[in-house]
Amino acid sequence: MKYELVAGFETHIELSTKTKIFCSCTTEFGGEPNTHCCPVCIGLPGTLPKLNRQVVRYGIMAGLATHGEIAEISKMDRKNYCYPDLSKAYQISQLYAPLSIGGYVELSSGKKIRLHHIHIEEDAGKLIHQHGDTYVDYNRGGVPLIEIVSEPDIRSIDEAREYVEKLQQLMRYIGISDCKMQEGSMRCDVNISVRPQGSETLGTRTEIKNMNSINNIAKAMEYEYDRQCDLLESGAKVVQETLRYDDATGTTSSMRSKEDAHDYRYFRDPDLVTINVSGEEVEEIKKSLPELPAEKCRRYVEELGLPEKDAQLLTKYRNISEYFDKAIEGIKAPKTAANFIIGQIFSRLETEADKERFDIKTTPQQLNKLIKLLDEGKIRNNLAKATLEKMLDEGKDVTEYISESDMAGLDENTLNDLCKQAVESSPKAVEDYKNGKEKAIKAMVGFVMKNSRGKADPALAEEKIKGLIK
Repeated sequence: MKYELVAGFETHIELSTKTKIFCSCTTEFGGEPNTHCCPVCIGLPGTLPKLNRQVVRYGIMAGLATHGEIAEISKMDRKNYCYPDLSKAYQISQLYAPLSIGGYVELSSGKKIRLHHIHIEEDAGKLIHQHGDTYVDYNRGGVPLIEIVSEPDIRSIDEAREYVEKLQQLMRYIGISDCKMQEGSMRCDVNISVRPQGSETLGTRTEIKNMNSINNIAKAMEYEYDRQCDLLESGAKVVQETLRYDDATGTTSSMRSKEDAHDYRYFRDPDLVTINVSGEEVEEIKKSLPELPAEKCRRYVEELGLPEKDAQLLTKYRNISEYFDKAIEGIKAPKTAANFIIGQIFSRLETEADKERFDIKTTPQQLNKLIKLLDEGKIRNNLAKATLEKMLDEGKDVTEYISESDMAGLDENTLNDLCKQAVESSPKAVEDYKNGKEKAIKAMVGFVMKNSRGKADPALAEEKIKGLIK
């Protein structure tokens, strides 16, 4: 029997506020254990939490970016459970009245992965296991999170991977989180089940906790899908439980039986006020959002005429797209700027982190000046490329490398002389061309371009060389 994968995600994203959700402790990553905490965030008796307004604003931004409906009235609840990383024995979260309802994330196929809701909550501390002992660091406790809960709409590992990548891109674009999975600022709980193909009934689900790598998410889902299929094929039943993934063995193992909401005995937090978000505030936040990557990609293709692949590369990171937008102001051919960025500039950026930072010496205004010289026909493409390399090395303006004489062009007599020299100095290339090797002409054109310092028109030079050979 063939089985269909069904998956949904609970994605926890740490927000980039300067202070924690209910106190003034720093949210800075790292630091000596238990130095970024206070009586409030570790819940000492007599302390009272105070909600960080910026957390609510960031939660609204996330809801709007994912097409959710922002709740006018939102409330905080206590989620009760006892675990060493939770000093209060409860987590302040939202269940009954979350901040954003519904919404979706659209995949490249056009399929929309529906969201159930987005809520705000506090993070727990971190357990550190060393030499058979377990230590707890409460620095992370109280760091603000949003939890984005999807519907079980994901039907393949490729869809799961793209969903997480799209969420990561969106949250970075709107500036509410760095989403560094390796640092734990974005973590996914994967709910997965299988069912016979064609069935509308959901199977028994398991939950793989705290996944902080897209590659590991894919591997864990593949293993768990196969495991559940094997169980059903052998006549056994899938048990609803919470699992951990071991990347060393590539397997999942049981942590505990899967909890439902009633197991946590949720109730309204008595120490925190109701959150009332006005329509005016929602509109103000909506206007403050940047152009989102999907919209920007569509604009680059439809209005600027860029190929889909180029548009996707340019919109992957906000810094790159904003650089590109400034570089093409007032130019005739945006594709030229795209080629320079995707070709020469990207070749200097070794990692995805380098591309995300996009920390280069040449400003978009400097690149814009270089491209305008091309637009006006004052320089040729090969001279522009060589000049850009120098600009990227030294950070100086194009005028430091290209003189008035460079932009004067090449008179016809000089071009004719160079073409004759190219033919006379390349007897083998001439013979090859006469024997049908069309590419041989390129070597002679290269001679002309080199000796004219890029000022010659390569198409015209090729035409003249062919005329001399015949």
